[in-house]
Amino acid sequence: MTDVVFRETSAEPRTQAVPLSHLSLELGHLYMEDFEAGPKRLGEHFAEVRIWVEAARASAARRAGANRPRISTCFLIDDYFSRFSTPAELVPLILKEAEEAGLTIDYLARESGCAVADRIELAESVMHRLVESPPPGSYGSRPPVSRTGWLANGQRSPGRGAALSEVTAWQPPQETAARNHSVFMDVELWSDKDGRRLWSCPFLAAVWQLARLGLLRHLGEPVLTPKPWDGGDFPHDWDRLPPLLQLNPEADPFSAYRTCTLMPNRFLAVEDAVRLVLDQIDVDARALEQVDRRSRGERVEVPAAVAQRASYVFYEEPAESSDEGT
Repeated sequence: MTDVVFRETSAEPRTQAVPLSHLSLELGHLYMEDFEAGPKRLGEHFAEVRIWVEAARASAARRAGANRPRISTCFLIDDYFSRFSTPAELVPLILKEAEEAGLTIDYLARESGCAVADRIELAESVMHRLVESPPPGSYGSRPPVSRTGWLANGQRSPGRGAALSEVTAWQPPQETAARNHSVFMDVELWSDKDGRRLWSCPFLAAVWQLARLGLLRHLGEPVLTPKPWDGGDFPHDWDRLPPLLQLNPEADPFSAYRTCTLMPNRFLAVEDAVRLVLDQIDVDARALEQVDRRSRGERVEVPAAVAQRASYVFYEEPAESSDEGT
């Protein structure tokens, strides 16, 4: 006799899907010193970015095949590590310089929204989804990332012995997935000071990538979703600006199958760290399944590894702008 199991529909977890473009194209991820350099620096940035935008669009069109390529653009402002100027003063300047370069910014985001958005602790939520890749021959002696705040892509060099008399031969660190030789990385995800947690730039950027890829959920609901701009004045307080603002009402969806980020080459090390983090996040399985099903329906190829869905163009910036932004 077959057992019949009755289950309330409300007990089944549901994951809401999000609309998807083919490509999310980031036109800038700039910091206080970039804006302090004035309109000329912003103009130089957008003029350089404009060159690479055409190539990124052409690549997206090729991947889209017979479909109309859906491409949305975004711009990220750092209001997390430092607060400067006001949205009322800064946002019109950004939009003006982008327009003069022939670019349209569809979505504007605040970096603090990658930490907390709509009272949801996004960074904390993603932190709990970290799954460290165990190095070969390891036996759990290394403290977990939840305690240390550090995430590596392999085995660290062993520390000194407990006893001063104990002599331990030096051993090099080892990358877990090394190809012939190791490229070892150890990434700081956060620091704690005076009881306050400060998330690192690479970790917030990993959260940002997940949002752009349509893979962030909270209790099955999409998070960091765009709020439409009413065309009025921008506020004088950053906290009054939505974490993600849709500036162009006719824009393609914010999230996409793939992302492409255009930025100065000083951010290369940061973005290497972002990919390391993405490789060790247990992404919401239902969100992944939704993207996979949608892409197959459109006959659009999407890499299985989340980190491989993110691409970059790093350009050389003027010599006077070489200081690190984080």
